[in-house]
Amino acid sequence: MLNLTLTPELEQFVQTQLENGKYTSPEEVVLAALQRFAKQENIYKGRFEELQREIMIGVEASERGEVIDSDTVFHQIQAKLEQRRHREGR
Repeated sequence: MLNLTLTPELEQFVQTQLENGKYTSPEEVVLAALQRFAKQENIYKGRFEELQREIMIGVEASERGEVIDSDTVFHQIQAKLEQRRHREGR
């Protein structure tokens, strides 16, 4: 069994959720909050792992000499933006 002490603000939040009829007990509110927290953590963990993979792809490409200098990248981006503006008639 887990006993929790909530701040007055969190107690009020739980009470509001109960009064709104969204939940039938304080335990249900806390359980829903923990489930959402766990889901969010899993999303962040997955995104972090994805970013790590993308970084490694970049590092490996760099080690193979497959990189473009920043001036070239910025010129390419600028050219694409200008093409888009031209197509949109701006």
